[in-house]
Amino acid sequence: MALYELRTYQIYVGQLGEAVRVYKEFGWPALEKGGFDAKLVGYFTSDTGGLNQLLHLWKFADDGDRRDHWASLFQDDDFMAFAAKLRPLVMTQTNQLLNAAPWGPHP
Repeated sequence: MALYELRTYQIYVGQLGEAVRVYKEFGWPALEKGGFDAKLVGYFTSDTGGLNQLLHLWKFADDGDRRDHWASLFQDDDFMAFAAKLRPLVMTQTNQLLNAAPWGPHP
């Protein structure tokens, strides 16, 4: 059964626009270039509840697939150059692993 990972970055107040710019100019191109976007379900920003959040949801075959994905991504020079630009904008990061329920649709 698939394993989903929801990553939530709490961005410093007033810096969400800059975080979005850095993702658009450096993060997304690095993910696409390396083929790392294949497991991505989507990116989102919060509009209610916890504000100034950048969220992304990933789908993996299992935990081994997830660990291999991140280990490979963190060896990619383009992605790591992007990460160095994003880190100063991030206050906290939360990773939540989710199992698909045995009913209903799943992405």
